[in-house]
Amino acid sequence: MDLQGDDLTEAVVASFDGSASDRYKDVMSALVRHLHAFAREVELTEDEYFTAIDFLTRTGQISTGTRQEFVLLADVLGLSMLTVGLGNRKPPEATQSTVFGPFFVEGSPEAQLGDDIANGAPGQPCLVSGRVLNTKGEPIAGALVETWQADEDGFYDVQKDLDGPQNRAHLTTDAEGNYRFWAVKPVAYPIPDDGPVGELLRAGGRGPMRPAHIHFMVTAPGYARLITHVFAAGDEYLDTDAVFGVKQSLIADFTEHHDDGKTYFSVNYDLVLATEEETQA
Repeated sequence: MDLQGDDLTEAVVASFDGSASDRYKDVMSALVRHLHAFAREVELTEDEYFTAIDFLTRTGQISTGTRQEFVLLADVLGLSMLTVGLGNRKPPEATQSTVFGPFFVEGSPEAQLGDDIANGAPGQPCLVSGRVLNTKGEPIAGALVETWQADEDGFYDVQKDLDGPQNRAHLTTDAEGNYRFWAVKPVAYPIPDDGPVGELLRAGGRGPMRPAHIHFMVTAPGYARLITHVFAAGDEYLDTDAVFGVKQSLIADFTEHHDDGKTYFSVNYDLVLATEEETQA
C-alpha cells in the first residue's frame, strides 16, 4: 500500500516469488528492475508512456503470419543479434550465426541439387553452391538446407501477391555435403518501414537498408542448428545494416560470368556446423 520508488520496485519483484520455475522468477525479476530503472533514468512522462503503449499496440496489430513486426523491432534495436550471440557460442571454425529475420516461412518447396528456385522472380540469375561441413572439414551428408531471399526489387515472395514461392526452398546435401541451386543475385533493400518500426527509425534519424544477402538455415542430426546469411562483398550497406547482422566471415564474392551472350553470377560458400557438444562447451 502507498508504494513508491524502490519500495514499489521491490514489491513487484516479490510478487513473482511464487513463480512456477526459478528461471521464470529470475527473468521477470530482472525485467522489472531494469524496466523500472529505465523509467527512472529517463524520467518517463505519462504522455511518453501512453505513446509507447500505442506503439506496441500498433506493432502487434500490423503483425501477420508473413510479417512479424515484433521481430523487426527486436532486429533494429539490436536485441536479435545480442540474443544470437548469447545463444550461439560455437568454436571459431563454425560458421557464425546471424539474425533470423521476419520472412522465414515453414513448409517451403523441396528442391533437388541444381534446381532453379527463383520460380520467375525478377533478377539476374545466380548459381549458389557450397558444402555443409563439420568443424574438422568433413562433409555432412543429408543436411537439410533451407534458403530464402529477396528479388532484385528488394521484396520477398510473401510481400507480394504470388501464386507460389519464389527464391525459397529446402534441399538436402549429397554424400559429399554439396548444396547447389539457382536463384537471383541478391540486392540491398529496405526493411519494411511503413509501420511502427519505420516510424522508430525515422524518428531516430536512421535508415532502413540491409545489404544484399541470402538466408540459410541448416540442420543435421547431432549438430547445432545454424541460422545465418551470406552477404555480398562490396555492398554499400555492409557497415550500416539496419539490423546489425553483418559479420566479416559471412561476406562472400558474387562473381559475374558471361556465357554465350548471357550473364549470370555465382557464389560459393561453405556452411560449417558445430556439433551439439561443441556448442555447449
